[in-house]
Order: sequence, then C-alpha cells, then structure tokens
Amino acid sequence: MPEARVIPLRPDDDEPYVPPAPAPGWEDQLAGGLEFLRRRLTGEYETDEFGFDPDLTDHVLLPILRPLFQKWFRVETQGLENVPSTGGALVVANHSGTIPVDAMMTTVALHDDHPAQRRLRLLGADLVFELPVIGSMSRKMGSTLACNEDAERLLTEGELVGVFPEGFKGIGKPFRDRYTLQRFGRGGFVTAALRTGVPIIPCAIVGAEEIYPMIGNAKTAARLLGLPYLPITPTFPLLGPLGLVPLPSKWLIAFGELIETASYGPAAAEDPMLVFNLTDQVRETIQHSLYQLLLQRRSVFS
Repeated sequence: MPEARVIPLRPDDDEPYVPPAPAPGWEDQLAGGLEFLRRRLTGEYETDEFGFDPDLTDHVLLPILRPLFQKWFRVETQGLENVPSTGGALVVANHSGTIPVDAMMTTVALHDDHPAQRRLRLLGADLVFELPVIGSMSRKMGSTLACNEDAERLLTEGELVGVFPEGFKGIGKPFRDRYTLQRFGRGGFVTAALRTGVPIIPCAIVGAEEIYPMIGNAKTAARLLGLPYLPITPTFPLLGPLGLVPLPSKWLIAFGELIETASYGPAAAEDPMLVFNLTDQVRETIQHSLYQLLLQRRSVFS
C-alpha cells in the first residue's frame, strides 16, 4: 500500500506576502446590488446543466456564508498551493459537524482564498436534494448528486469536485468519536478520478466537530421523519431555535499534496485492489493530517 502523506501545516516562509485587496465601498456594493437585481428581473443570467447559478452564488449565497467563515469560525486555510489553478481535480475531505457546514466552508475557502478563485462543485447525498429550499439552493451553488456519472462529467469538463466519502456516518457520529474517520465506502471517488485521470487532493478539516457536539441520537423520531439521525446536543432541543446556533469553534482547513492518477490509465478503475489501496492512502493521509492540525490548534475556540 502506498505510504500516506501528511498534509503540510504551514506555507513556505519564502513566499512573498500579497496584501489582500481592499474591500469595496458602500457605493460599489449598492451599485452591484442594483445591477444584480436588474439581471434577476430581466433574466440576464445563466445556469449550467446541473442547475449551477454563478450569479446568485456570488451575490447572495457566498456573502451569506462569509461572516461565518471570517468572523464566527475564523477559518484558516493551508496548502492552497496544492490546488491547481485550472483543470479538473477531486478534493476529498473528512466530514463532521452534525450539519454539513464543513462543505460550505470549504467552498468559501477555495473561492475566496485561492488565487484562481476556484469553484468547488460538491457531490451530495440524495436526501440533500429532496429537502425543500436546501435542495434548490444546493443545486444553484453548484452541487449535484454523489454518483460517478455526474462526478466524471464535471471532472472531464475541468471542474474542481468535492466529495466527503464518510457521508452521514461522518456528520452523524457521536462526539466521543470526533476526528476519527469513518469508513470511506467502496472507493467510488477513486474510480471517478482514475477514469478521468485527474489528481486527488486530500483535505483535512478541524473545527467542524465542535459546532454541534452530538451527545445523543433520537433514533425513533429520526425514523418517523425519514432522517438518517436526529441529533441531541448540549443546546438542542433544550434551547429550542437557539440550539441551532453553531458554537464558534476555531477552524483549520488544510489541502494536501496531489495524488496523481493519470499514470494508471482509465482501465485501472476496474482493478479493485488498486482502488482499495488508493482509497486507503487518501483516508490515512487525511487521518494523519487531522492529528497534526489538532496539535497545531491552541484550543477548541482559539
């Protein structure tokens, strides 16, 4: 089995400092908002075949998420130089947090912190797209079903695709199992990467485990509601709607070195042993990197 690589914790100290661009003034923001409304009213915007609406994403959805990213979770990103500026690639990350906020924060990180402002096209479970409002907004933000057909089409078109192989097992695990990766399924994401020849980017996320510490699971109520789990946390349902406010944990998101797949060729996707080994390599890389990031973080909230 290939040796797992640990995601580097800090960027190269020799890299020149690039100051952030100044924030637009209120006049520019107002003008941009009015222009956005005009496009929505006149229909002068486009969506792709998956329902992705970049205009709505840039002017409504990302601005809603940025305060969480910048002020509440104070997300720090590392290893962005490992994410290519162009072309298809598959970002594979650990999943946690009871509610999949980690997927949204990773989307903001790659768009706002990456020099090329890469858009992350997330692969989601069927349940996500069956939910009212949430399903529609997920489509508009660029998400699609977690199936190999959609993943391969996006990767072939040069998109950056994000997958969380733990699925509901990851976000719905008890707090006592925090930062312990669950099973990565059958390695469907590896076969998609092999067939399209794109690199795999392991991604480790620290901070999401603490936003809704899951101390119990109302299984009977979950079955009645058709949900995979119904979390009980220290604040929910005890505090009612206030219990839905996530705790302000400190987040670190690290992108690891590329694991290339092009040299294997598309036919390698039919080799179950190779798929298993690559899946295990990605999982071990993320697990080792989680331990490293936890050592780096001073405390849960700072």
